[in-house]
Amino acid sequence: MATHELPPFAEIARAHLDRLYGFCVRLTSDPSDAEDLVQETLLRAMRAYGGLREPSRAKGWLFTIATNAWRDLARARGREVVTIPLNALDPDGDEFSLFQTIAIEDPFPYSDELHLDFLRLFRDDDIRAVFGSITPVFRMPLILTVVHGFSCKEAAAILEVPLGTLLSRLHRGRKQLERGLWDYAVSNGLVTTTDEERP
Repeated sequence: MATHELPPFAEIARAHLDRLYGFCVRLTSDPSDAEDLVQETLLRAMRAYGGLREPSRAKGWLFTIATNAWRDLARARGREVVTIPLNALDPDGDEFSLFQTIAIEDPFPYSDELHLDFLRLFRDDDIRAVFGSITPVFRMPLILTVVHGFSCKEAAAILEVPLGTLLSRLHRGRKQLERGLWDYAVSNGLVTTTDEERP
């Protein structure tokens, strides 16, 4: 049986540290907690480093360790990270559609690019605030696929869930993001609605 030679752990850690920290900030929504999570992740990774089979997959391996460490820390603090009520997306049971709402409300009457014009209203901090408000179990698939570019299959492996579960959570996360962006835009005066009631 051939043995594989791994580069030094510090080399792997250094190569992925910035992305790992960004991932942890998005998981925790707090830079200080993210630093603690990165530290815990690297400690666990260093202990398990001999088990890394393919150095080319180190990023996914580190993200899996970070996800598990985050779950453990959240449980230790008494936070529930897995149970999601069925009505968590929309208490009325109706799915919100940002694109349909923009088309109906028409906040940019002379625009040929309604959706892009809507997104241009937001600063980076606005989007981060909305992103941080998404239920964590739905936010994590978005972070992995949209922000870090993992495929759905890779994200499912990192989160240790079946692909169908990942796809469902990704869909619900996108819907929460859409709703959050619209609510943020209305409540901060970025757009005005045709009537007093929000969709």
